[in-house]
Amino acid sequence: MKVRKIPLRTCVVTKESLPKKELLRIVRTTEGEVKPDETGKLNGRGAYIKKDIAVLEKAQKSNILEKRLECKIEDSVYEEIRKIIEK
Repeated sequence: MKVRKIPLRTCVVTKESLPKKELLRIVRTTEGEVKPDETGKLNGRGAYIKKDIAVLEKAQKSNILEKRLECKIEDSVYEEIRKIIEK
C-alpha cells in the first residue's frame, strides 16, 4: 500500500513547517479583499498561520500578514480569523 504524502506549509509567524490541516490560509483576493480561506482553494495571494490564538495575536501586533499579503488588514478580518480558530 502506498503511503500518502502529507502536504506541509510554513507558518508566516512561527516559521514552522506543519501539515496543511494544522494551518489556516489567509487570502488577498484579486479584488483586494482579505479573508480566511478554510477550503484552501480561493484564488489570490495566500499566507498560512498556525491555528493558535497566541500566534494570531503575535501576527496582529507585528503586522506580518499585512507585509506578506501586501495590503492593509482590518480588525474585523482578525476577529473572523479568531472565531474560526476557536471552533
